Amino acid sequence: MFRQKSLIVLCLLAWLGFPLLAQDAVVPTITFTLDFPGSEPEHFALSVHADGRATYDSNGKLSSLSEEGDPFHLEFIISPASRQRLFDLAKKSHYFDHDVDTKLPNIAFTGKKTVTYKDSKKDTEATYNYSANPAVQQLTAFCQQLSQTLEFGRRLQFYQRYQKLALDEELKRMEEMVQDNQLSELPAIAPILQNIANDHSVLNMVRGRALRILYKAGIHP
Repeated sequence: MFRQKSLIVLCLLAWLGFPLLAQDAVVPTITFTLDFPGSEPEHFALSVHADGRATYDSNGKLSSLSEEGDPFHLEFIISPASRQRLFDLAKKSHYFDHDVDTKLPNIAFTGKKTVTYKDSKKDTEATYNYSANPAVQQLTAFCQQLSQTLEFGRRLQFYQRYQKLALDEELKRMEEMVQDNQLSELPAIAPILQNIANDHSVLNMVRGRALRILYKAGIHP
């Protein structure tokens, strides 16, 4: 009888529009962070949800004109293929429920990396400089390559606002990396590229480069 009444109350609350807090409402999420003082960026955090939503935050001083830390925040939808790959690698890594750092001497420091996994049943975290685990290595490379793409967006956004003459060289370098398949998830920064392509205050060749990159990413404005 008690369970029946509880169910009736829950149904009534849902019908009235009240949010219901339930464990299975937690969307599985993977977060990868890198802290590497002196590098660019010095810090970034990438979070990917199982439903495809993703966020990216980073900071670091881009130039003498940038503000201290120069924070960058981007929300985007990651492709199904990349999302699936990331969660498959997390599964192969046993969702980071153990120490993954090799802790071997004489390994160069390449930044403090922290990866977390959270769902309705798990809440795990692992921190490392270097891991011999193949799945962790692939996940690290995946996240760093994605960061490389998103950092292009960060710099382009900054240059468009403060250093328009720097846009051509940055987009030229980006074009070369796209041709060599060194960047991924270009649609994530498509709005930034589109904004440059539509900006009549920048050189026509700059707008043309932005458009070519959009087309190469399969985006037709």
